[in-house]
Formats: sequence, C-alpha cells, structure tokens
Amino acid sequence: MSATVEKKENNKVTLKFQVEYNEFDKAVQKAYLQNRSKFNIAGFRKGKAPRKIIESRYGEGVFYEDAINIILPEAYSDAIEENKIEPVDRPDIDISELEKGKPVIFTAEVTVKPEVELGEYKGIEVEKNEYNVTDEDVENELKTMQDRNARLVAVEDREVKEGDTVVIDYSGSVDGEKFEGGTAENQTLEIGSGQFIPGFEEQLVGKNTGEDVEVNVEFPEDYQAEELKGKKATFDVKIHEIKEKELPELDDEFAKDVSEFDTLDELKEDIKAKLEKEAKDKENAELQNNVIEKVMENSKVEIPEVMIDSQTDEEIRNLDYKLRYQGLDLEKYLELTNSKIEDLKEQLKPNAEKLVESDLVLEAIGKKENIEASDEDVDKELEKYAEQYKQDVDKFKKNLRDEDLESIKMGIIKTKTIEFLVDNAKLV
Repeated sequence: MSATVEKKENNKVTLKFQVEYNEFDKAVQKAYLQNRSKFNIAGFRKGKAPRKIIESRYGEGVFYEDAINIILPEAYSDAIEENKIEPVDRPDIDISELEKGKPVIFTAEVTVKPEVELGEYKGIEVEKNEYNVTDEDVENELKTMQDRNARLVAVEDREVKEGDTVVIDYSGSVDGEKFEGGTAENQTLEIGSGQFIPGFEEQLVGKNTGEDVEVNVEFPEDYQAEELKGKKATFDVKIHEIKEKELPELDDEFAKDVSEFDTLDELKEDIKAKLEKEAKDKENAELQNNVIEKVMENSKVEIPEVMIDSQTDEEIRNLDYKLRYQGLDLEKYLELTNSKIEDLKEQLKPNAEKLVESDLVLEAIGKKENIEASDEDVDKELEKYAEQYKQDVDKFKKNLRDEDLESIKMGIIKTKTIEFLVDNAKLV
C-alpha cells in the first residue's frame, strides 16, 4: 500500500492511495465469478462463458464496478491505518487512474477528528461544593414517606383547602365553544399539585361539596395545543367529593410497614446514610464537571459540524429510548410538544457540541498522559455489565463485537482521565 495525505481546511484531508494491478485483477476475477450467471452468450451454457468472452462482448470494464466495490473497503481501511488518520464521516472517493497493467489510484476526501490544542490541565484551581446532611433533611424525607403512605378520607361540612383531593366534573369552553379534551367526569385532582392549568386549582379553594363553580383561566403561551395557546377559557366545575390525607403515625410500626427495619430510629439512620451518599455523589459530579469545564476553557479545538450532527442524532436516539421506556415514542412526543424533529435537533445541538468538545479534550489528555485501560480494568467493567444484564460474564464477552469492546475501553480511559484531572486539581 502506498498512500499520502494532504491536509485541507475545516479538518478535511485528501487521501491518495493505490492498489497494485494484480490485486485489482484478482478482484475483477472475483466479480466475474459472482456475476457470470447473469450473462447469456451464444455457444455457452448460462453462467459458463469465460471471462474474456464476456469482456470482449460487453467491454473490458464490465466487471470493474463490482471489482472496485470488492477491493475498496480494505484498501481504504489500510490507507487510513498507514497514515494514522481518524475519519469522522463517510469519505467522498473518486478513481483517479484505472488503466490495465498499472496500479489503480484512488482519491478520498474525508473529514477527520480535529487536533486539540491543550492548555493548562494539571494543578488548575476549581471550586468544590460541600453538601451536609442535617437532621432537618432526614425529617423532611421521613415526612415525604409519611405523605406517600397517607390514606385519602372523605370529609363533609367543610370547604376545599390546599392539599385536599377533590373529585370533579368539568366542561371547558373558549369563546363559548367547547374544545377537544376540555371535558371530563369524576376527575381526581389534588389541590396545589399544579396538575391543571395555572389558576384552575386555586379557584376551587374555599368551595363546598355539591357546589357548581365557574373557573376562569388563561392557557399558557407555550401550551401544547396550538389552538389554545394564550386563549382565555371558562370551565363549569361540579365538586362531587372532598378528600383529605390521613397521615400514619411516625413510629416503629410505620418503619416496619414501609421498610425492612423494626424501629423508627433504624429507618432514620438508613435515610441519613442514603442522603449522605446522594450528597457525596452530587459533590463528586459537580467537582468533575467543574474540572472538565475549566480544562475545556483552557483548550482550543475546531469541531467539525458532522461530529456535532452525529452527537445530536445520538441524543435523539437516547431520548427515543427513554420515551419508549415510559410508554411513549419520539413521534408522540413531538406531537404532544407541538414541535418538529428540526426544532428538537436545534434544541439539543448546544449540549451535543459541548459533549463532543469535552470528549475530544479528555481524549487528548488521556493520550498525552498515556492513560490506558488495562485487562483488569476491562474485566471489572465487563463483570458490571454482565451483572446489569443478568448474564454469565463469559457469555456476555462472547456476544460483544469489536466495536463494543473498544467503546468500553474508551469509557474506562475517559473515567480514569477525569479521575486524574480531579486528583491533580487545586480544590477551593
């Protein structure tokens, strides 16, 4: 393989490489064997005509296109490896020279991963926030658990107040006309939950069971239904029932009912331990983000648009996966938010660009500091994945593709690089 690279603007390169004619001829022979059954030549059974006869009838280049498709992927891959370039997009490839008996010369223009100009990244000064868990935090969490385990009890002879749950019928109209989705019967609504349009729930406070209430609201400008955005609406509401929460006593019996502990004190200790872990995780996550932000500020990199587009598409795939897990899909989400895929891409693009930049900077630091993923690191990570997917680790390994394994290694290197940066930072 003989290949040369010429750098151009905007992280593009022109790659010239060649394939010796004897190798190309082997590919032509392979193309002939694959396609000879398609030719009907007088005097020969179908698929039995010699290559030279077919070429003389249809032209010497009759098999060239298929031969190029056979030989090009490997030739391009070898040229990339020889020149140590990292494409981030599909190449535009042309045949520069193709003449019998001479090497076939290809020219490829492709966008490559940009070079990162690293600034200061060791000994940088970064802010570290600390989060301390107080007894009040524990009590608040306990109250949340108490609230989740409350019973709803019907009440009579009193008005609706904040925190109550009401059972209502309602019928909404705009300019005297009822609108789709504006009518319901026996609807359950917690007052103060913000479940309904702003202003709706507040107008039920102070009303009684059996009372008919006229509720006047204005739909928000960002409401999902285009035809209702910013419109004033009137709802005729009938209150059927008022329920209040009956909270369980915070005692040892409560602890037994809601947890694996026998006493309230044990439950409190467990809550405190979990909150402290959450606080420590939050501290570490913020510290890592602060370090990465600072390192990015000190570095320079020109990011190809194609990398940002690719990451944006990845963000959309991740969103679609999360939505499907929740019983929705991307199409339904766009319909509910009254938006288009182009709007979503534009919305996700800034974060995608930031992710690409951080990955490029961290990768450059990892290479400079010779940070690697050892076999032991990889085995530990594979064990975690196997446990997560409830598979035997050896079976999990067998099902991995080379690119999956490479992605795992890159993830390990990224994590170790971030740890390296945190360890070498000056914390304020």
